[in-house]
Amino acid sequence: MRRSMKLAAVVLTGSLGIASLAACGAKSTDNNTSAPAGGASGIKVGMAYDIGGRGDQSFNDSAARGLDKAKADLGVQVTEAEAKTGEAEADKETRLKTLVTGGFNPIIAVGFVYQAAVEKVAKDNPNVKFAIIDSGSSTQPSNVTSLTFSEQEGSYLAGVAAASKSTAKHIGFIGGVQSELIKKFEAGYVAGAKSVTPDIKIETTYLTTPPDFSGFNDPGKGKDAAQGQIDKGADVVYSAAGSSGNGAIEAVYNAKKWAIGVDSDQAAQPALAKYKDRILTSMVKNVDTAVYSYIDSVKKGSPITGAKNFDLKEKGVSLATTGGFISDIQAKLDAATAAITSGATKIPTTTG
Repeated sequence: MRRSMKLAAVVLTGSLGIASLAACGAKSTDNNTSAPAGGASGIKVGMAYDIGGRGDQSFNDSAARGLDKAKADLGVQVTEAEAKTGEAEADKETRLKTLVTGGFNPIIAVGFVYQAAVEKVAKDNPNVKFAIIDSGSSTQPSNVTSLTFSEQEGSYLAGVAAASKSTAKHIGFIGGVQSELIKKFEAGYVAGAKSVTPDIKIETTYLTTPPDFSGFNDPGKGKDAAQGQIDKGADVVYSAAGSSGNGAIEAVYNAKKWAIGVDSDQAAQPALAKYKDRILTSMVKNVDTAVYSYIDSVKKGSPITGAKNFDLKEKGVSLATTGGFISDIQAKLDAATAAITSGATKIPTTTG
């Protein structure tokens, strides 16, 4: 079930009113749109989150941290909106158009689900800068910047950790939506695990397939999927499923197995504190770094353009160490990291 939207009064300029902001799923507060004591930069940043929005403890929250840092350090004004489970493509376009009308520039779309909408709205508004996270297309206009990550590299390290810690030699992977992006997570994880234990057994479950993207925002499905894998014998479960992964973590915790989180350091998330002793590590995707870097570049007048990829070498992806549960295999992880960053180890992006 999608989180209920938290709407508050907002002070905005231009023709974007409170009613139209609410209609596009925006969440903005006086605190969000205010600038620090150092003075506003004059830049108004609009962020359109993926399904689950701020508070998902994962992908969207990582983007939100970058936005919060930009507001605090750079003095930008911000507003936020989020995708709704089951919404039509036209709803995404309307959300982006409403941000354009409100004078927000740049506009950052969080997630590949926005690709078609960003291309269309950006083409119609060539003077507005857009960035999209986790997606890129050869047909998108020049005012769109793609911010992508080498998820397969971080997931490879997660696979090394999983296989090293599994006593059953049986692990699991849960993908939120069976898509090209999430298959990169799976491919890296499988390759990393097999580099340690070539004959390891790996369960794979995808919660939904496009155009159903609810697999990123259904903790119940995540919990059931994890329980199913545990029942089959898996003792480490890695979820790349947005807030659905929170349900998977709960199931793993109850079974006293190991969970691997994703995107944010999930063992450090307050809402998941109850389960932190069973979160082995998290494959952190530093979306916050990408968001902040992009906004900073716009403020400096030299915006990042084209496509910018954040890989393991640039610390775009990493493994969290909260809890100290992977300390005993750190040397193995360091060796794997060195092999990847040197180019000696090539990580697949598909399992085929």
